[in-house]
Amino acid sequence: MKNADICAEPHSDLLGVAEAVERLLADVEPVQGAERTPLKGAMGRILAEDILSPVDIPRHRISAMDGYAIRSSDIPAVGSTATLTVVGTSWAGRPFQERLEAGQCARIFTGAVVPEQPDTIVMQEQVDRRGNHIVIDADITPYDHIRHPGDDIKAGQRILEKGRQLDAADLGILASIGTVHVSVKPKVRVAFFSTGDELRPLGSALQPGELYESNRYTLHGLLQPLTVEPLDMGVIPDRQPELERAFAEASDISDVIITTGGVSVGDADLVKPTLEQMGRVNFWKIAMKPGKPLAYGTIGPCRFFGLPGNPVSVMVTFLEIVRPALMKMMGAQLKSPLRLQVPCQSRLKKAPGRQEFQRGLLARDQNGALSVTGCGAQDSHILSSMSRANCFIVLPPDCAGVEAGDSVEVEPFDVML
Repeated sequence: MKNADICAEPHSDLLGVAEAVERLLADVEPVQGAERTPLKGAMGRILAEDILSPVDIPRHRISAMDGYAIRSSDIPAVGSTATLTVVGTSWAGRPFQERLEAGQCARIFTGAVVPEQPDTIVMQEQVDRRGNHIVIDADITPYDHIRHPGDDIKAGQRILEKGRQLDAADLGILASIGTVHVSVKPKVRVAFFSTGDELRPLGSALQPGELYESNRYTLHGLLQPLTVEPLDMGVIPDRQPELERAFAEASDISDVIITTGGVSVGDADLVKPTLEQMGRVNFWKIAMKPGKPLAYGTIGPCRFFGLPGNPVSVMVTFLEIVRPALMKMMGAQLKSPLRLQVPCQSRLKKAPGRQEFQRGLLARDQNGALSVTGCGAQDSHILSSMSRANCFIVLPPDCAGVEAGDSVEVEPFDVML
């Protein structure tokens, strides 16, 4: 019997996932300009310029240990004992600035500047302190436990590149070189709303056939790590005039519009016809599961993504299709998602025809070996399986199923195993 689902037919006219992303990235451009922001407000923002360090880090010779700053020449031979006189202390932020003569040493703490004459730090555990003297009865290696200027960063070195999305470590690096404000790309404005007469706001009483609207909350969560400017426009009924008004308003105030629902071929699926009327449809329908009915186009200069209505489809299409385009528009360096080949511990059903993103649970056994199992039913309305999962199991279009023990490709979410 012929399969009625055109998506499963080997010659169906659907756009492959990789081709869809390639076409998207060729069509969108980074936002123009830059703005200055205080360092504490720069987390997750996209650098608008390369960062060169004006200083060495560390700036001085620094002790890596609590101990004593000594001249290695005061230790006459390997295995011999030496007694040195303690003449001062070098604290972090309060360096010892007097000259150390032969036979003298300075107490020193981690992070403190090493006086000019010593070339070695001997750890306090290797020293017997006797009043103002120390006795060293250990093998000492010259230049031990000293951090030299520029060990981490050299003056003039490019430490962060334009297009980098700043993380916590980057903020620390910028602070260490004295950065007060940083130049970042403007935020991409993303308007989003759901469509559907059956959708009701949280807190309302549901009538038969009605649902609480959840996709906007999912989208808001997906947008947060991108540090775009999200513009939540609520729920729009399945009525042409109201959709037209929403499209017009959203395109006036945003760079990107994302909708959920209404992009299939039913009588109430008005998103694609409205997009065709008010703008342009660049492509529609992708050979992926879940998420085939995805409309991409433009309304004026505003980019438009019409995502399916099923909640898992929303997440998959956003992560695999929309996010790369948003990252380019943000001016970010583009990176491919991490994918690994691991054995699958469960049998997975799949029909040839589309690239599938099944929900999986990636785990590490007691020997450290990774494997993955499916998260049960893969229907696109079962959002709970997406909550349980920590990876996608990525199955190619020609795959006809997976047997337990087969190797599969997985795309981990941001998890710790």
